[in-house]
Amino acid sequence: MPGIDKSIKKDKHYEKREAYHKGLLEHINKIASEIKKAGGEKAIEKLHSQKKLHARERIDLLIDKDSNFIELGLFTAYGMYSEFGGAPSSGTIFGIGKIHGRDCVIVANDATVKAGAWFPITCKKNLRAQEIAMENHLPIIYLVDSAGVFLPLQDEIFPDKEHFGRIFRNNAILSSMGIPQIAAIMGPCVAGGAYLPIMSDETIIVEGSGSIFLAGPHLVKAAIGEVIDTEHLGGGEVSSAISGISDEKVPDDETALKKIRSLVSKFGNNEKAGFNRIKPVPPSHPEEEIYRIIPEDSTKPYNTYELIYRIIDNGEFDEYKPSYGQTIITGYARIDGWAVGIVANQRDIVKKKMPKGHTEMQLGGVIYSDSADKATRFILNCNQRKIPLLFLQDVTGFMVGSQSEHGGIIKDGAKMVNAVANSTVPKITIITGNSYGAGNYAMCGKAYDPRFIFAYPNAKIAVMGGAQASNVLLDIKIGQLKKQGKEIHAEDKKKFLEDIHKKYDEQTHVLYAASRLWIDDIIDPAETREIISYCIELVNNNPDIKKFNPGVIQT
Repeated sequence: MPGIDKSIKKDKHYEKREAYHKGLLEHINKIASEIKKAGGEKAIEKLHSQKKLHARERIDLLIDKDSNFIELGLFTAYGMYSEFGGAPSSGTIFGIGKIHGRDCVIVANDATVKAGAWFPITCKKNLRAQEIAMENHLPIIYLVDSAGVFLPLQDEIFPDKEHFGRIFRNNAILSSMGIPQIAAIMGPCVAGGAYLPIMSDETIIVEGSGSIFLAGPHLVKAAIGEVIDTEHLGGGEVSSAISGISDEKVPDDETALKKIRSLVSKFGNNEKAGFNRIKPVPPSHPEEEIYRIIPEDSTKPYNTYELIYRIIDNGEFDEYKPSYGQTIITGYARIDGWAVGIVANQRDIVKKKMPKGHTEMQLGGVIYSDSADKATRFILNCNQRKIPLLFLQDVTGFMVGSQSEHGGIIKDGAKMVNAVANSTVPKITIITGNSYGAGNYAMCGKAYDPRFIFAYPNAKIAVMGGAQASNVLLDIKIGQLKKQGKEIHAEDKKKFLEDIHKKYDEQTHVLYAASRLWIDDIIDPAETREIISYCIELVNNNPDIKKFNPGVIQT
């Protein structure tokens, strides 16, 4: 990296930046703590009185002692469903934990949130859990305790492709792929939801609290006039000894969790993908300094190389085409010993050399034709060499204007999007700042199947920034009024701009994205390296890396 100063100069801005980012993180962590309380202490006490454990207590007993549960989708449904009293974390907890040293996806219904009922976003969250299990060949454990579909919103969860039925389709696909699925029925399991544990490979039911049936006692009475209680309709004894729906009944939650651990301990070992790893070396500079690099104002430039140096091993970076297409940085490095290919938006303003000794200034965070071309070629290289890709996304979009349009920016952008879409090596994306417009796509946003996608607390995701959007919409409104022979007064113009800004501030906020599962989690920038390393460890479980076929990429 010629001409790059790895050290951070202690100017008046660096302490301010650090305080700003730590403040954002503190705010996010405070919200996370509230979400984890779910339905509240009284609701948890009620579970305990029924001799049931809370979902988080179940997970703690299931995973290895002294290991971490990497929770994903914690902020799902944040700020949503207020008309129904909210749905903390969408009433479902999911993440990845180690059971006898083996990484497993774990999904647990939280019975303290609307009795574990499924909201539309709950369905999306469960589908994401299954997707992660499929893509990374990870066993999946379901801890079932749910009243079924949240009926007031049934039309948003029942019949479509990405709705409730897709869960059971995925059960079948996972089994056909040889990915183990174990379910423990630890509470009610009703109607369509009954298929999830039964389509798993092995099912355990907790006697006295677990029950499973297509129609509960009330519906049975209404439909055919039969009067029967829950236990005799589909309790532990009935389902394990009479119908054979479950494979085994156990006396309590603790025994069910021990049984799952015992089953997982006997799984055989599978082939790995074989991604290259050597002995890790610490970064040349502390990760904590990331707080000091990224400005509080997302429109301000900063040098992305400084960020890269704080996550890669020993500051060793084999940069690809360092003098060409400099608004995207590409290169090979190691993170915690793992070989990775890095594609990162350069947020600093760069000088592009032109013929006859001239230079041209290029805006940081903007993708130009040459940078798109470079990134495309680099992605091809990583696929050829079986190197996982890491996208560090802080992008304001593609360059616009007549010069860019005449230079074929759409064509070059399409090449990059094509390469990202067809890439077969695992992709991990971290949004470190802005994520606007088609830049989100080219830099492997959610629509482009990153195995995992995270964001820093300062991240913003939208079609365009609030300032640009408000001015575009204002121009359209003025044009409409002119056609009607009207004018917009200065006061009305100001209010209109303020309203648009307010709306965009809300919709571009990282919590808005996390609540809708556009990202898997909001992460602490100082944990970037650790998270990337663990993600590569997870993706290494899937040996099925297909041959790269980029389709038609014009040169």
